[in-house]
Parts: sequence; C-alpha cells; structure tokens
Amino acid sequence: MNNIKGNDLLAIGYQQGKILGLALEVLEKHYQESERETLLSLMKDVLQQPEAFLDHEILEDLATKMIEEAKEIQSAIILNDTAGEFSVYGADHIDAGAIRQMDTAMKLPVTVGGALMPDAHQGYGLPIGGVLATKNAVIPYGVGVDIGCRMALSIFDISEQHFIENQDIYMRELIEHTRFGAGHGYQGKHRTEHAVLDRAEFNMTQFIKQLKDKAYSQLGTSGGGNHFVEWGIIEFAEDDQPLNIPKGKYLALLSHSGSRGMGATIAGYYTRLAKELCKLPKEAANLAYLDMNSEAGQEYWLAMNLAGDYASACHEVIHHKLANAIGGKLLAKVENHHNFAWKETWNGEEVIVHRKGATPAGKGVMGIIPGSMTAPGFLVRGKGEEHAINSASHGAGRQMSRTAAIQNITSLEMKAILKANDVTLIGAGLDEAPMAYKDINIVMDAQKDLVDVVAKFSPRIVRMADDGSKED
Repeated sequence: MNNIKGNDLLAIGYQQGKILGLALEVLEKHYQESERETLLSLMKDVLQQPEAFLDHEILEDLATKMIEEAKEIQSAIILNDTAGEFSVYGADHIDAGAIRQMDTAMKLPVTVGGALMPDAHQGYGLPIGGVLATKNAVIPYGVGVDIGCRMALSIFDISEQHFIENQDIYMRELIEHTRFGAGHGYQGKHRTEHAVLDRAEFNMTQFIKQLKDKAYSQLGTSGGGNHFVEWGIIEFAEDDQPLNIPKGKYLALLSHSGSRGMGATIAGYYTRLAKELCKLPKEAANLAYLDMNSEAGQEYWLAMNLAGDYASACHEVIHHKLANAIGGKLLAKVENHHNFAWKETWNGEEVIVHRKGATPAGKGVMGIIPGSMTAPGFLVRGKGEEHAINSASHGAGRQMSRTAAIQNITSLEMKAILKANDVTLIGAGLDEAPMAYKDINIVMDAQKDLVDVVAKFSPRIVRMADDGSKED
C-alpha cells in the first residue's frame, strides 16, 4: 500500500483542485503496490514536466489535464491590483457585499468609471444598483438576467374621487387585462400583434429565432418577483410645464416588468459564452465581458436591444388595454428602463454604461422610482450628475432577502400594513412585503443631487404574481 494522501502531494507542489483529486485517483487505481518514495518522485516529475508523460500508458490523462489547466491559467485575464474610485450614494444603508462586488468590478481592465446607487444591494457579478462604465466591452451579467426591465407610467385626466367611487371596476379591469409569472402567456386569438415581433433581429441566429414564439405568447404579460401593475394616485405639488400638467391629483397606472423568458434566456446564453471567451479570476467570473469588436459582442448587443424593445412593447400592450378599458384622456406617459447597457459619452469619451438596477438620470431625463406596494413612488427629472454617471436608484432596494422576508414576516403583519396604507393587493408573496424594502424616503434623500422630484405616486390597487418570486 502506497498510503499517499492529499497532504503528501501538496507538500511536493500540487495545489488544491481537480488535478490533485485526479492524481489521487490514479495512485489509488494503478499504484497501490508501489513504494511510497518512488511514487512521490514520479508524481513530482509529472508535475514539473507533464509534457514528458503525454505518451505514458497510465499518466497520459493526468499530464494532459495539467497542461490544459496551465494554459487556462496563462490565458486568464488579470485584474488591476487596486480598484478604481467610485461614488457611493447613501453609503450608510448599503450592505458590505455590494461594496465588495463594486470593488471587484472596478478592477476590471476595461472599467473606466463606476457608481453605487442608494438602493444598492448584493447581486450576481455587478451589484443591484451598480453603474459601471467600460471601454468597448459589454458585460452580460452587468446588464442582468431581466434585460430591459423597466417602469412605465400613464397619467389620466381622471380624478381621485372617481377612482374611489369605482374601485371595483378598476380592480376588475386590472385582473382582466394582466397576467403574471412563470410560463403565463396568451394563446390563439388572445395574442397581441406588435411591430417588435417583425424585427429582423429575430432571424439573426437560430438561437434567437427559436425564442420568437415564446416572446409572442408572453407579449403583454408581466414577470414574477417584484414585478407589478398597479393603479394609484399621482400628485403634482405644482404645475409641471414640460409635461403640461397642472398642479393636482390624478389617476395613474404604473407597471414594472422586463423581457420575460426571452430576456432571461438571452442573458444565460451570452453569460456562458462570455465566461468561455473571457476567463477572469474566480471572484470576478460573473463579470466576464465581450469585446464590442467581436462577433459575440455584436450579437449580444443586438439581442440585448431587441429584448429591451420587447420589454417596452409588453408595457405598451398592458397600458393600451387598460386605457381602453377605463376611458379617460391620457395626459402623459413616462417610461424608463434599467438592467441595460447604453453607448454614452462620459468624461469626453464613448463608453458602455451598464445600469444594473439603476435609472438613467441625464439632464432633463424623466424617470420613475417606486417604493414598495405601500410606500410612495416618485416621478423624477434627472440632473445629469457626472459623478453618478448620469444615474439614480431604480427603487427603494431590498433590506431583507426573499428567504429572510418569508421567515420573519407573517401574513397578519402584511395584511395590517396594507390596511393601514389603504392598499388592495392581488397576488404577491411575503417575500414582497413592504417591510423587506428600505425606506424610500431615506433613499430619495440620499440622491437629491441626482434627481428633482416632479410628482408623488401613491399605490392603491396592486397586482403581482400569485406564485411570488417564481420566474421563467
């Protein structure tokens, strides 16, 4: 019995990992009767000169794996030694995990700038609420899984009083014209036609082409998790000339959702491809990027923009159906998206700006920042703050994970807070309880330099997925 253990191989230069495990398997299977010292000498020779054993009857596979691993290590992209500086807004309420993730993102060789919004929390790769500017490179996980997730707001010339007196009608129409969650879509005559489905990009690859039928069926639907469609009252404290809306209270429809199963599938496919082409150290693996001059980079860019336009079309269908159902004149419609990448000029150069859970807030750009199902949301106008890379938060941000919310919040507590805020809820799970979110007022206070508040939106009838966070 050779009795060689992992520590013995570590002592002669092997590292923890697959190669160590494979070496131990070879020793146990083929060298049980060999002398210990002879074997240790042999294993050291294989480690130092694996190419000399490529024709060895027993050790060929081990030697080949060693050479392949060495090539992978040599081809790995090296991060910068130090993280570039980035602006943080509302730092007192941002978890350490999000800061660490942003530090890693700022070490990428393609990074030229970054910022962290006050609703930030830890995610995959780039933190939620992270903004990252890169040079000629796009990061699929810097965009996120739900490509083009967005907010859409329609404001009607319908009074608060009319809504109060007819809430049952508004609830009925909301239920009739919305669908939520994994696998839910429309079939046959219930499907909606839209120009986005005729886009040439659907034929650019076989992979994208096969997503079209699902996209067709899910057009006009909403996702799971924190996605919603809700009626509420929006209040303008003073006249807003750019929107041409006088001071007062109005009925409004607010929706939040993204590119459904199509976007999630695109994100997964190109993230895997990026990881194959861009080998980063383990701590940065989810930040794998695609060169914009490469075929893969151009493919993803076109697919991402298609998914973003598809997400916009979903909101358009929902708002059109509900506007037709209730009547009333549309005074204004505002839409903004996050989980996206844009070509923008920043600090005098063209960069790719990733906003993963962050709202575009360039000078004069309109946006919507929601709170929770019981907390107010805000219609805002961007100030174009360069240090924030022309961005703002995309909501209140979670302060409690979904698992923690389910474990710590009771149904009675959730019903009580809904009643206290005069909100009717259809669907949703405890993971979306208002208490799981940060205080939107604290978040807004932390970004006074980023946006001006134009109006305040108060939710009244909220619809979300019946199966909680489950998604395609």
